[in-house]
Amino acid sequence: MERLVQLALDLFDPQGVQRSVAPAPGAAPVPSPNQAKAPRGRTPPAPPGRQRAAQVPQGLKQKRPLAPINKALTAPEVIAMQPLRSAPPAPIASLLPPTEFRHPQANREVLLGDALVAYSLHRSRRSTIGFTVGADGLAVRAPTWVALSAVDGVLRERSAWVMTKLVQARERQQRLEGGRICWADGVVLPYMGHPLQVVLDPTQSRSGRGGALVAAEPAQAADAQTTSTPAQLFVGLPADASAAQIRDAVLAWLMRDARRYFIERLDHFAPLLGVQWTSLRLSSAETRWGSAKADGSIRLNWRLVHYRPAVIDYVVAHELAHLQVMDHSPRFWNTVATVVPDYAELRNHLREEPAPLLD
Repeated sequence: MERLVQLALDLFDPQGVQRSVAPAPGAAPVPSPNQAKAPRGRTPPAPPGRQRAAQVPQGLKQKRPLAPINKALTAPEVIAMQPLRSAPPAPIASLLPPTEFRHPQANREVLLGDALVAYSLHRSRRSTIGFTVGADGLAVRAPTWVALSAVDGVLRERSAWVMTKLVQARERQQRLEGGRICWADGVVLPYMGHPLQVVLDPTQSRSGRGGALVAAEPAQAADAQTTSTPAQLFVGLPADASAAQIRDAVLAWLMRDARRYFIERLDHFAPLLGVQWTSLRLSSAETRWGSAKADGSIRLNWRLVHYRPAVIDYVVAHELAHLQVMDHSPRFWNTVATVVPDYAELRNHLREEPAPLLD
């Protein structure tokens, strides 16, 4: 058999060049012609764990030898590939629509940080740019000769202040909406800083008083300020009264009680401040708690009865102090401080805690 293989090799390689195939890993080397041949009919034993490799004719592709028993194949070369770097995720804020603050009469928009602010711009004969933030949003007043880009530039410079006030105004409005009164038997509303429950009682109408206040019962607890039941206002209406009837009856009683209490506090603070008031009118303004004129006339918002007495005292003293100083100079605040030392804290409370919506 070996002679037949050699004859075939000589036919394909007339030059007589000996072609050899590199031994596969772990395979025994192929003997050369110069090496001693084994006797005919006997095959030399292969070393343990190895196989003999046969020569392959020219032009034929050698197959990979089978792995010997108890010996693993050589592991292929592993090429380390750098993992693909994905693009950094976009910030969540950029994927969400910007926060929007829109004034009902907005006629211009500006982007302040991540918020879109639609504001009301009013032109007038003035020398400076002014802006205010209220329940409706941002309102800007600018001279007629100032370019729109300059107005937006001023807003961007003061963006921190503007955004803080807009957020505070929105939160205040949300609290206000959350405290809206739904008129019905048993409804609770704040009165003098404490809860007041409305109770429909037809017998009150026959007495001519229209309503009767029953003080809260103190709770049997260590904290003397807590109460087991709130104060109750008995209103002379039948059980089937409409929401409008209940509202009108309760507001009428609150206004009468507000006038009574305001007169009492005016008479208390006027001598302390050395002033004399001449008349009192009740107001229902949404953003103003009181006013005073040089002739001694005072106007107070009846909705002050929702706040605790200390807050009411601050407003009363504030308006009476205007009978001495008709501005808000340091002299004015010093005058207020003589009767209400903690006026600053009470003023902030009045700004931050809105009165409930009653309609």
